[in-house]
Amino acid sequence: MKKPSDQADLLFLRAGDDDELRKRLVARPRETIEQELGVTMAAGHEIHVHEETCSATHIVLPPRNRYTREEREEARTGASSLEFLRKTMHDPAPPLRPPVLPGERVRERVREIGDATEALAEAAGTGIRRGLDFLETTIDGRGAWHCIRFNVADPKVPRHFERPPFISAFCVLALESCRAAKARSICAATRAYLADTIEYPGYWRYYRHLPQDLDSTSLCSLVIGSHPWILLGRNVPRILANRDGEGRFMTWMLEGDEPDVVSRFRIEADPVVNANVIAYLGDRPETRDAQRWLEALIAEGDLKDASKWYPDEIAICHAVARTVKRLKPALDRLRPVLADRVLGLMDEQGGFGNVLQTAQAVTTLRDAGCLERIDAKRPLRCILTAQREDGSWPELLAFGDQTLKFGAVGQIGHGSEAVTTAFCIEALEGLAAFLRA
Repeated sequence: MKKPSDQADLLFLRAGDDDELRKRLVARPRETIEQELGVTMAAGHEIHVHEETCSATHIVLPPRNRYTREEREEARTGASSLEFLRKTMHDPAPPLRPPVLPGERVRERVREIGDATEALAEAAGTGIRRGLDFLETTIDGRGAWHCIRFNVADPKVPRHFERPPFISAFCVLALESCRAAKARSICAATRAYLADTIEYPGYWRYYRHLPQDLDSTSLCSLVIGSHPWILLGRNVPRILANRDGEGRFMTWMLEGDEPDVVSRFRIEADPVVNANVIAYLGDRPETRDAQRWLEALIAEGDLKDASKWYPDEIAICHAVARTVKRLKPALDRLRPVLADRVLGLMDEQGGFGNVLQTAQAVTTLRDAGCLERIDAKRPLRCILTAQREDGSWPELLAFGDQTLKFGAVGQIGHGSEAVTTAFCIEALEGLAAFLRA
């Protein structure tokens, strides 16, 4: 995997001694960069190369902040303003829908699907198409996905829609494995949305009143890797500077005037956040300490409650497996370890808990190259029988702060039918391909 900035830095160093390359970079920067690096940059973004001389110095000013001074001040103090916090969320979300089917209807659907390999693969394809039809109705006109913010401890607390960039990147990374034209169309729209929400020179934040964070930034960077700021590694130096003394990446990217709402978490190191950052930055000397820490945690540590932001062991393994796949072969030694941990959570029916956990477990095994260690037909049936008539899968807890409590308000959770659907489609793609292989 090409690491952001490394290839670009080498190219610019070469231009210092290669007059022909220098001339091409100045005259045709986009064409030259794409040709030399073997990449395709996102359209609609101008590239200019300026050549300094001994008698001419160029000073490049950063773009104006996307927020006005007043908006920035409002966001900085927003954590203490209920009126501002309401702006981070949208219309109240509807009540949680009940489970998809009663027990007898589930058994009937299992019988309808049958046990023949080709029939199951066809059923998976049908489930994917129905899921995509549902997703098409939920993505807004800008390409943004929605999530629902709810209270884990008290279902009476009002539920709200939210559309931070993180949600869109989180889901599109799952949907990218789907080869259907409708999936590609959804992903393209979402990439445009993420490019429209980027903050110079390549950072994102969850809510306006929170600091920029590495989880949002790394996932969004993975999704829009062809954006010139990302392709040229403009955001890499500050990401690398956001490590603790052990080389682990910290979640929040705090500046001196950031709000106090997250300052006490400055030194936290979350395994999923670190896995996502490593997936973006790649195998390089600056990520090796974090890789070793992550490897020790997966191989030897207790993953229960190991992540502040992700709810269970399967969610952690899913993120790490995605990183293992992207960093091949640097972390290949983790493949059997991840598979063993996930298989240890499998129940007698071939499931791994709820349908979201089952879907993420399947994808973990696929990314670890160990899908043959299970009877793929069993989780496939678990996923298919949980699909609703409208093509969706149920809303479930996908991530959220499982430790932070605000008095009687309790724990904050995030999930939606769209989020679950994206991960179920990802799992069905893997299972169908495996059955047809």
